[in-house]
Amino acid sequence: QVLLLACAEDLECVPGFQRKVFYIEQPFEFTEDQPVLNLEFDDCKGNNKLNFEVSNPDFKVERDGSLVALKNVSEAGRALFVHARSEHAEDMAEILIVGANEKHGALKEIFKIEGNLGIPRQKRAILATPILIPENQRPPFPRSVGKVISSEGTEGAKFRLSGKGVDQDPKGIFRINEISGDVSVTRALDREAIANYELEVEVTDISGKTIDGPVRLDISVIDQNDNRPMFKEGPYVGHVMEGSPTGTTVMRMTAFDADDSSTDNALLRYNILKQTPTKPSPNMFYIDPEKGDIVTVVSPVLLDRETMETPKYELVIEAKDMGGLDVGLTGTATATILIDDKNDHPPEFTKKEFQATVKEGVTGVIVNLTVGDRDDPATGAWRAVYTIINGNPGQSFEIHTNPQTNEGMLSVVKPLDYEISAFHTLLIKVENEDPLIPDIAYGPSSTATVQITVEDVNEGPVFHPNPMTVTKQENIPVGSVVLTVNATDPDTLQHQTIRYSVYKDPAGWLEINPTNGTIGTTAILDRESPHVQNNIYTALFLAIDSGNPPATGTGTLHITLEDVNDNVPSLYPTLAKVCDDAKDLRVVVLGASDKDLHPNTDPFKFELSKQSGPEKLWRITKLNNTHAQVILLQNLKKANYNIPISVTDSGKPPLTNTTELKLQVCSCKKSKMDCSATDALHISMTLILLSLFSLFCKSFP
Repeated sequence: QVLLLACAEDLECVPGFQRKVFYIEQPFEFTEDQPVLNLEFDDCKGNNKLNFEVSNPDFKVERDGSLVALKNVSEAGRALFVHARSEHAEDMAEILIVGANEKHGALKEIFKIEGNLGIPRQKRAILATPILIPENQRPPFPRSVGKVISSEGTEGAKFRLSGKGVDQDPKGIFRINEISGDVSVTRALDREAIANYELEVEVTDISGKTIDGPVRLDISVIDQNDNRPMFKEGPYVGHVMEGSPTGTTVMRMTAFDADDSSTDNALLRYNILKQTPTKPSPNMFYIDPEKGDIVTVVSPVLLDRETMETPKYELVIEAKDMGGLDVGLTGTATATILIDDKNDHPPEFTKKEFQATVKEGVTGVIVNLTVGDRDDPATGAWRAVYTIINGNPGQSFEIHTNPQTNEGMLSVVKPLDYEISAFHTLLIKVENEDPLIPDIAYGPSSTATVQITVEDVNEGPVFHPNPMTVTKQENIPVGSVVLTVNATDPDTLQHQTIRYSVYKDPAGWLEINPTNGTIGTTAILDRESPHVQNNIYTALFLAIDSGNPPATGTGTLHITLEDVNDNVPSLYPTLAKVCDDAKDLRVVVLGASDKDLHPNTDPFKFELSKQSGPEKLWRITKLNNTHAQVILLQNLKKANYNIPISVTDSGKPPLTNTTELKLQVCSCKKSKMDCSATDALHISMTLILLSLFSLFCKSFP
């Protein structure tokens, strides 16, 4: 068996370049008008209106297909692309320029053959040479692209093609004539989707059994310049400081091209199409055509933010493939460049001296100091910081920056006194938050004087001290002197008189002499009054001057009341119940309380009033300083009894209070106490006899 090499173009006419990829060695120089190689294009219909375009403008293709240099060229790049178009067809050919030591490797890469592929590993009857297909071919389809040959002419033998693009997704792109071995493509290919297809060819007999193969068939898609450069990383915003040196890099613009990166189809060059605005120079910036770096090209003097029409520039950037040739595709994007401010202008007061007037005793903002600054209002190079550097020893003034207007708000924080000083002079400086650049300094305009005039106000009299305190015993006689108050008028230059009056006297116990301020009592002072809190009675008094209108001052008087034993003790409880058959004759525990304070309260003395009758019925026993216990000496009949009990406090002199304890003796059955029959009082024998005697006397007048 003999291996035969064959291509589809040897057997029939295929419209387009009859060979699509060429390799030439890089000469020392391409000589003007000397043919480099010959390209064969055939549209199978006479090549009417045939025209060639070369990617490198230093070359052209003659009508007969000869590629010649238009001038002596020492560097033509790595590849040339020739586009041919006639009335009936168009195609693209690629000419790769390699060094002598690269040629073999480049051919090996294109055809994907191993070093020993020329000598088959085993004897095969199938020859499947690599197929190159340009992407984006135009109809009609299917289009023959190559041919597979078998040297064995077995009767009934058929070719069978398989792999990705045939019977695997994407299916149906390629097919083979099972008799002739012609390989055809059914639709246009997209190299950016799939660049290479690895198929298998085998020969089968009439029953479908493989009799030879499979043999690999490689199909490579030749790139065409069908993708425009795209800027994918926007928005593109760059910043550059004003006054930056010429050649300062601002930002980098990078575009993407989906075409083959090893060809000029994806070789990008950058250019600035438009600059807005065009002042102070229409060419403020330059872009590196290969890297995409945007740099400044004007002098630092022109890059002055304060003299620019606007600190924002917009550049329309174009990226063009094919190395920037006219035949290249383009894509555009907008780069926004902001000129950043630096602190090259100090703030300056709009005038050297400011005036302010303030009433004494008033606080708050009295004047706004205005400044001008040519720097960017959005930065610390514009924001002002104010400092009082002289005239504020008492720290009566403060100054703060208004964040909206940048003005200095001068305030009085401690009330001023006209009588002490009617005029104040402040020296104020202004600086920026950010430091000035080294060659700029603050000048005389960055300081200003503020003249402040204090207006006199009729101030109310002031009590000394305030509050006023005094200690008195309760129950002192009405008309007693409590205190003489003292109030003075701060308006010492006005020589005004002061009169006094009562402002608040909750219990109505006090009066004040309107002329000399003597406070006296008009009622008994009672420490136990609800108007007294924690032994202190509080009243307010007014001091009123003779100004027009008059001014008023308020003074507070605290009277601490000392206790006097003027309250008798009280007894609790005053009602007790006991069963008539009770075994425990301890009837009730009594307690005593006193509104007075120690030592006018406990210990208390508990006593029973004298008991009448032949025998004693109860007794009282002291438990502690404040409590005692009443005990029955025997069981009593069901009735009500009144037991007079006297309680005496420890005051000097002591006070005694006698209280009757009502004792109910009730019948108790089954844990229920019945006191209903005890409503009538059981009175001592003495009281009964007195009653009978009274009735007897009334009967016999």
